[in-house]
Amino acid sequence: MRKLSAITILVATIMFAACKKQDSANVTERPVVIAYLTPGQPVGVKVYQQKGLADTATYGAAITGLSLSLSNGSQTVALTESGSGNYVYNNTSFLSSGKTYTLKFNYLNEDVTATTNIPAKATSYTASRTTINMPLTTINGPAATDSIAVTFRWSNPDSLYHVIVFKNDDNSPYNLHPQRNSPVNFTIDAKTADHYDVYYRTFSYLGVYRAILYSVDKAYGDILSSNANTTSQRLANPPGNITNGYGIFAGMQADTIKLTLTQY
Repeated sequence: MRKLSAITILVATIMFAACKKQDSANVTERPVVIAYLTPGQPVGVKVYQQKGLADTATYGAAITGLSLSLSNGSQTVALTESGSGNYVYNNTSFLSSGKTYTLKFNYLNEDVTATTNIPAKATSYTASRTTINMPLTTINGPAATDSIAVTFRWSNPDSLYHVIVFKNDDNSPYNLHPQRNSPVNFTIDAKTADHYDVYYRTFSYLGVYRAILYSVDKAYGDILSSNANTTSQRLANPPGNITNGYGIFAGMQADTIKLTLTQY
């Protein structure tokens, strides 16, 4: 589950920033739920309180002592609390591609529910190259950095939503732009496309990257789109698929290609 960390933090940042301004009396009224369902993995659901805009923490306080259930339509299982606000079901055979899952629990006398479908895993995921030699003119040569470094392609006949998470595996990756505050790891929203062109200027570090292609449900795509199109209305009504709550409950599948970024 470690490879989900980049998008988990991204979605958490979007959702908590989107919660409308509230005073301390009602900041805990509705829970924030974050869960990603992936076939072959245990179920993990995190439940937090909302946090005020002045709070600089990534997450609100964990909500403990809840009774969560998860159903696939024919079987319902109970999640157990493995840590504060962290609810799990460890049977790795419960999640399957193509099935619909519904989460339920009660919080402050309200039924909180969420439903997601686990999409099919993308097939024929390829990269036009797996070794990328970054141009020496990266900093001062816009013509060089405006060209395409690599093209990713995959089969997507049903126009499913996809994101590509780039995660650098080096302990201390070399920064091509030390004068900038560029993140090492980043996420690209490919929407419903079947390919994506990544330009040289997108990369700020050398080293070995994992380009992880996630097939995700529409709710997750809507949250990423909201980050790029924030309005005052969205700040008061953040997107998500949690009834009587906030956050994201999303089915997804992943495939990975390794890239080596060099410069010589």
